[in-house]
Amino acid sequence: MMKKFSYLSLCAVLLMQTAVAQNIQNNPGSNHGNKFEQLGTILPTPNEQRTASGAPGVKYWQQRADYDIKCELDETTQTLKGSETVTYTNNSPDPLTYIWLQLDENQHSSVNNANYQSASKMPERTTDKQISGFELSDADNGYGFRILKLTDALGKSLKYTINKTMMRIEVPTLKSGQKFVFKLDWSYKIADRIAMGGRGGYEYFPTDGNYLFTMAQWYPRLCVYSDFQGWQNHQFTGRGEFALTFGDFKVQMTVPADHVVGSTGECQNYAQVLSAGQLAKFNKAKVATSPVEIVTLAEAKAAEAKKSTAKKTWIFYAKDVRDFAWTSSRKYIWDAMNQKVDGKNVLCMSFYGKEAYNLYSKFSTKAVAHTIKTYSDFTIPYPYPVAQSIEAANGMEYPMICFNYGRTNEDGTYSETVKNGMLGVIIHEVGHNFFPMIINSDERQWSWMDEGLNTFVEYLTEELWDNKFPSKRGPAYTIVPYMKLPKDQLEPIMSNSENIVQFGPNAYSKPATGLNILRETIMGRELFDYAFKEYAKRWAFKHPTPADFFRTMEDASGEDLDWFWRGWFYSTDACDISLDEVRYAKADFPKPAKTMKQQAKVEKPLLTYDDISKIRNREDKRIKFYTDQDLEARDFYWKYARGLVQVDSTKAKTIEVTLPLDEFTADEKAKYANKHFYELNFSNKGGLVMPIIVEFTFKDGTRTLDRIPAQIWRLNEVKTSKFYALDKEVASIKVDPFRETADIDESNNTWGATEASPSKFQLFKSKQTAGRGQSEGINPMQLEVKKSK
Repeated sequence: MMKKFSYLSLCAVLLMQTAVAQNIQNNPGSNHGNKFEQLGTILPTPNEQRTASGAPGVKYWQQRADYDIKCELDETTQTLKGSETVTYTNNSPDPLTYIWLQLDENQHSSVNNANYQSASKMPERTTDKQISGFELSDADNGYGFRILKLTDALGKSLKYTINKTMMRIEVPTLKSGQKFVFKLDWSYKIADRIAMGGRGGYEYFPTDGNYLFTMAQWYPRLCVYSDFQGWQNHQFTGRGEFALTFGDFKVQMTVPADHVVGSTGECQNYAQVLSAGQLAKFNKAKVATSPVEIVTLAEAKAAEAKKSTAKKTWIFYAKDVRDFAWTSSRKYIWDAMNQKVDGKNVLCMSFYGKEAYNLYSKFSTKAVAHTIKTYSDFTIPYPYPVAQSIEAANGMEYPMICFNYGRTNEDGTYSETVKNGMLGVIIHEVGHNFFPMIINSDERQWSWMDEGLNTFVEYLTEELWDNKFPSKRGPAYTIVPYMKLPKDQLEPIMSNSENIVQFGPNAYSKPATGLNILRETIMGRELFDYAFKEYAKRWAFKHPTPADFFRTMEDASGEDLDWFWRGWFYSTDACDISLDEVRYAKADFPKPAKTMKQQAKVEKPLLTYDDISKIRNREDKRIKFYTDQDLEARDFYWKYARGLVQVDSTKAKTIEVTLPLDEFTADEKAKYANKHFYELNFSNKGGLVMPIIVEFTFKDGTRTLDRIPAQIWRLNEVKTSKFYALDKEVASIKVDPFRETADIDESNNTWGATEASPSKFQLFKSKQTAGRGQSEGINPMQLEVKKSK
């Protein structure tokens, strides 16, 4: 039975028209079929090590390296001497005839650095220390590892080759499942990291004549040998960080007796290195719910003034970590408190000098506790017994320990910028325990899997610290200046870290922003959080790749996100959705005709062409057609198709056809007469397909929101439209009202009455400068009006 429909015509009025959008297609011959294609062969083929679901496969494997290290710090000569015994386990199916180690401290060597150079120009002004980096010299500056001795477990010398920041050791064929033990003695001159840069080194304080040592990347470390790339032996240039192998560490550090040591792992001999009073306060801190000072400000100042010439050895042990770092100084105040995570105690600690006291004593350890608790909620429960924040005028991360900045003015006040910067860097660096210290991606190849994922959870953690926290990375609108840059200044997120021009936005901000857009705008919090947690669970203490992340997020959520990965991670397209025109209409109710006359049409035979298959089937005498065997299956049209019957088309008459239309009733007219009809036409000017978020403001002042999924672009990636039947007349329309899609041009997002939206070279001699994150100048704390009591 044919259904009847009421008849409605729209009297359309053109309200807004903008210029035609430029051709922004990847394939100029098509306006669809590009941006919503599956990633396909862009991702590696799934196998028994890494499945199509994004989970580790049944034959997943990874190597292991266990370390026993003894080292001694000479504060007078700023040198470190060490001896390590390494047990390397080959869990791969491959026999190995050599192994690769990282010699990251060679970054400071003038002869063994990676020698990656970038273009340079004559500066307008510089310092004597900076100018040394532009001098031509073949001389050895004395920095970098000195390999003193290398043997196997029985004392037999091993052949090795140093290639810049990498070291290859030739070993007897190491079969699958076998272990190899070697011993390595080394030393190096510790670099002034304030003057020379780098991840580890020392900072000298001329006002009190003391040093603060941050010992990072301080020992020769095993490279990763993996199923997806073999040896990860890319050179260390100072930017791309690390791919490292999990193992257990026992480390003994001999340092000046009045130094305080913070380290990866748990100290095994606090009873021998701490005073009775300090040990008692440490035991109190282990169950405290607010920070307890184990070494006080007064004790730290006293140690600064009277330097010991004796030595002490601190012993630390860490299980299932991919790296090991430590710090040593007599300048340290040390505080600690307990934080429960998934029913287990985690000791949160901070070490800092007097220069940071008024900031770190208030916030650092509490921020550490907040970070491990919040990250645990979004990923996996923090598995280690300790988490530490060290104030060292820089930001860098290692298992259970990180180095941060944040110092006050001399009067103890500080600016809001320094305070929030300090909180942000503590959250970020402590958060690195999860990405990549536990969920162990290759930072040197895919910086975003480390920095981007971590920056995203940092943003979530900052938001839960203070609802007014001024996060700079995460909200969509903050990435817009980067997305607006010329294409020659942009690279896809999926770029090697050494080849990125705008490293901070590319590796940190853009991936963090993309994940926030996924969570808030595309997937929703519930689906996203479940999938993100699943990724963390699957790849904790393993080596994930980008494909493992992409596939897991889709597998666990049931969302096809290939279009998003393709646009946000593999391209440099930007979001610029333009509201090109708005068409408005009211309903008209003409009286519809109920019937219409129509000339009867005489159809020709449906088959008009004899194709090759039909010809060959007729010629093949083995083939028997059904209608040749059952003559009753032949009807008029069987004959008609073969021209065996004739028809006279002149006999066809005009016929009257009943139309499926009816008149509106009075009530129906009243219902639709008050409707307001709008057609919104959009164009994709930036190339990146994204959801379209439309806010209608009605003439009575009320508002409503429509969230259109990105898939509206799938049949036309350049232009799209949507028709609305609304109960109220619209005063204005705004696209992306909450600035959640990183739209780079908001001037084309509105309709209606919306609210308005050197030539000389100077050379100076440098002096000791403040470290990163030092409060200086006038700040509001100094201007506070004190109320009388």
